[in-house]
Amino acid sequence: MKKGHKKGAAVLSALLAFSMLASACSSGNEGSGNAPASDSSTEGANTVSKDGFPIVQEQITLSMLAPSAEMANWSSMPTVLAMEELSNIKVEFQTAPIDSFPTKKNLTFASGELPDMLYAADLTPAEQVSYGTQGLLLPLEDLIDEYAPNLKAVLDANPDVRKSITTTDGHIYALPYIDTTAVWYRGPMWYNGKFLEALGAGEPTTTEELYQYLKRVKEEDPNGNGEADEIPLTSVKLDDLRMFFLGFWGIYNEVYYADKDGGVHYTPQEEGYKGYLTFLNRLWEENLLDHETFSQTDDMKKAKGGKNQIALFSDYHPYFTLGGEPRTTDPLMTPVSSEIAGTPVYGKHPGISSNGNFAITSSNQHPEATMRWIDYQYSYEGATLWIQGPEGLMWEYVDEANKVKAFKEVPGGGDREEYRATLTPNYGIVTPGVNIPELTNGLRSELDDWIIEQNEEKLVPIAKSPFPRVYLDNDQQTDVSALMSDLDTYVKQMEAKFVTGAEPLENWDAYVSQLKKMGSDRIVEIYQAAYDQWDNENAN
Repeated sequence: MKKGHKKGAAVLSALLAFSMLASACSSGNEGSGNAPASDSSTEGANTVSKDGFPIVQEQITLSMLAPSAEMANWSSMPTVLAMEELSNIKVEFQTAPIDSFPTKKNLTFASGELPDMLYAADLTPAEQVSYGTQGLLLPLEDLIDEYAPNLKAVLDANPDVRKSITTTDGHIYALPYIDTTAVWYRGPMWYNGKFLEALGAGEPTTTEELYQYLKRVKEEDPNGNGEADEIPLTSVKLDDLRMFFLGFWGIYNEVYYADKDGGVHYTPQEEGYKGYLTFLNRLWEENLLDHETFSQTDDMKKAKGGKNQIALFSDYHPYFTLGGEPRTTDPLMTPVSSEIAGTPVYGKHPGISSNGNFAITSSNQHPEATMRWIDYQYSYEGATLWIQGPEGLMWEYVDEANKVKAFKEVPGGGDREEYRATLTPNYGIVTPGVNIPELTNGLRSELDDWIIEQNEEKLVPIAKSPFPRVYLDNDQQTDVSALMSDLDTYVKQMEAKFVTGAEPLENWDAYVSQLKKMGSDRIVEIYQAAYDQWDNENAN
């Protein structure tokens, strides 16, 4: 599973501080010294220290089930060896390729022969509830309070995260990857800076100004080649722009979301969604929206960008589409307002990339030591070790007191991301842990820092997480799964028809009526109840 240089840049940028995490996230961090434990818990004849290293005086062995990108043997990776030396805990890895891991996970639970822990396991909310209530996964909340000072500090500073990993029976069965620095829920939109400059244009601030700008792109030859080959707005099936554009009409997410008062909405039947469709249909009719939108691939889009044909598009970084070297001349799109009051809004990343990343099973004879082991990944030192590898290999400190690092040359001049994949299991999978701004001090490029500034200026002030991560009971989950399958298919079909004019927007009321017949109001009912429960717990 090799990644090129652009993907490597994206992985580093995914670690960046797109908004500021509360300083308490790194409070309570452990040092890497071997200070004697100030408190301990007896596990048979062994003791588990509550702080410092080693975690246990007598070495223990724990088994782990995990997905792997298979770039190197985990047992011999420098990160794993360093962690074993620090903790005095040896881990025996049972890994499966990423694509086949879900099957391996299911077979493992069915067999009853469980490992001590599951790592990067992507346990779904339904799996957490099912296996937890069956007693196959241990409740973790008491272990967190007693043996996870780093994780506890993060959860105390971000109570919404704690509530979002607590199931309906009041237990925590799995741990998340926490990234409260993140802003992007999906990749944002970018302007081609050369087109803005050629037209002497500033960024539009309303949907009407956006329309007028895109029209100028079509008519005024901003790429200067004398041909009418400019594409004002392009997309791949609207999946890359839908959520960003919906914010122009006050909608935070493309399926369901909670408004500022806690009211739950099913997006495809909202008036704001109709406004979104109406605008895109207007662009389509005037050939301002790429007519290959519903058929092109991402590579096709990038080919157009490389020919300097595209004015507005979505990607992780603008130069991924436009080509060339990383640069700060193609501005992140400022969301624009529409006729709806209170717009624009932006659906912000919820701060949890996955809430089922780590679990301790009922087979584990050392749960306290296991919790101490995983808690290290929620500290600055531990996150550095597991994300970037040990000091001196891929990176080195230039100012340790201020946590400033610098990259070292890759041995043999190879790709840095592929080299990192030989140092740590944290590659190609979402692992438990935390992302905090200090992790990339000194490692960020000029482009990285510029993107942080763009986010803080344009998105953060209007951003809100669309919906908390909630747990549904078995009946609710069954209803949602059945209803959403048919609804999603119908909505996508009708979106394309409305945008292209194959279905006139005069038929909007009939469309909404059909959604309701298919169960859209039941979706709202289920998620309103789940939101209210989450909100009530959060207030307690």
